[in-house]
Amino acid sequence: MLELNKSGTDRSEPGRLPAQGPGPDSRPADDSPSTGEAAPGHVPWRPYLVAAAILCTLYFLYGYLQWARFGSPSWDLGIFEQEVRAYAGFDAPVVDIKGPGYLILGDHFSPIVALLAPLYWVWPSAASLLFAQAALFALGAAVVGRTAQQLLGGRSGLCVTVAYGLSWGIQEAVKADFHEIAFAVPLLALVCRALLLERYTAALLWSLPLVLVKEDLGATVAVVGFLLFVHGRRLQGALLAAFGVAAFVVTLTVLIPAASSAGRYDYWQKIDKNGEQDVSMLDSVLGVLNSSVKIEMLVFLLGITAFMALRSPLTLLIVPTLGWRLLSQDSNHWGMVWHYSAILMPVLFLALADGVRRSRGSHRPWLASYAKVAVPVAAAIAVAMTQHLPLRDLLRPDTYRTDDVRSRAARAALDAIPAGARVETDITLMAHLTSDRTVYWVGGAPGTAPDIVAVNLDFGWSRPIEDPVAYAEQLHPEARYRLKHRGGSFAVMERTTPEPAELPGVAED
Repeated sequence: MLELNKSGTDRSEPGRLPAQGPGPDSRPADDSPSTGEAAPGHVPWRPYLVAAAILCTLYFLYGYLQWARFGSPSWDLGIFEQEVRAYAGFDAPVVDIKGPGYLILGDHFSPIVALLAPLYWVWPSAASLLFAQAALFALGAAVVGRTAQQLLGGRSGLCVTVAYGLSWGIQEAVKADFHEIAFAVPLLALVCRALLLERYTAALLWSLPLVLVKEDLGATVAVVGFLLFVHGRRLQGALLAAFGVAAFVVTLTVLIPAASSAGRYDYWQKIDKNGEQDVSMLDSVLGVLNSSVKIEMLVFLLGITAFMALRSPLTLLIVPTLGWRLLSQDSNHWGMVWHYSAILMPVLFLALADGVRRSRGSHRPWLASYAKVAVPVAAAIAVAMTQHLPLRDLLRPDTYRTDDVRSRAARAALDAIPAGARVETDITLMAHLTSDRTVYWVGGAPGTAPDIVAVNLDFGWSRPIEDPVAYAEQLHPEARYRLKHRGGSFAVMERTTPEPAELPGVAED
């Protein structure tokens, strides 16, 4: 029930957001919009920056402890560190984990990640990326909370800050380590804030960098343009929508294929293939709700806003991201884990604030009454759900024990790998090696004969590794290896034969 205009008390003038005053020119000096009630007055940034600092600490603490305990859930943190390390050295963003010499812009188009290079100069570690993500997520909380306070008054800002900060989309993204979408979170919060406060030029400008965050976000930019068009900024809206569509098409059909060694955008296969089986677009469309996991995700996306987000046209901004996720044949895209829902959180919680504002003067008594309690209800839902979400682990003493037997064994394995070495390894050690070694994914670098092959024998291999040395030589029959170190479940093998004259993916000087 997305309502751009409604009859009765919910109706607004053409081209204006409902329930606001006559326009920007009549806005109070503190930029607080008129809501039909007493204006809440100037809303200082300080309480929201304090709340953001607390959230940043919690997010970073969780991510850092997970990394320090060698618990990274995927190879992504290592991938992004290799990318940022390349930018920091003014090199092309080659990510050897994806394959020797692999140019990452041929996988996902996220050049905005280069902005982390100055931080990496100061702190050349995967932990710096975790800190950057924590800060970006927390910045989104400050923007969302303060905007809600300006729109609704009372203690709404604090409640919305808590609801957003503890939302499952943000917490699962923190657990999933660093991803480029961290930049989209505050940008989308600023876009939505500008739309709600009728700062339409600001909304346009804040939306432009989204096309540099990830290739699919051009479609989201197009929706921002549509909202501007609906609210009376016809030329701006039309141009922005055209820009978003053009960026989406050009990135997927020109920029990424040009950077890819395969000459194509590989992720189309997520939609048109289920394993080895081809899936037609019609079948993909008909199957958007063919899983209870998808339905559960949709219910929880709207449920965390006490379903008040449905009252705001801002919710249209989540449609492009949800669209490709529901069309995908990859079950990782459907549910409530990983990082995919993080960019939806600022949109949904500002849509909650907008929905409450629209509903307070509704001619439907039940809706007006519900609007009075929707924000604290959303905050209560977030707090209650946290007992089943990642940040709950910060209350457990075991989370802080980074000197357990497994961690000590992992650090001993790291000590056995010299700086500057070319290393082939699995996820366990990967993000601890990428700052000063060339790192390959185990089995993903044929013909390279790396200096070191390091594996966690308990990683969860399809077949147990009985003889680590034989396994290294199976991966690289062109070389011979010896066991350099073994401790706990970790084995480090060192190459004993000369390095190949030519290495795949390495350009000659």
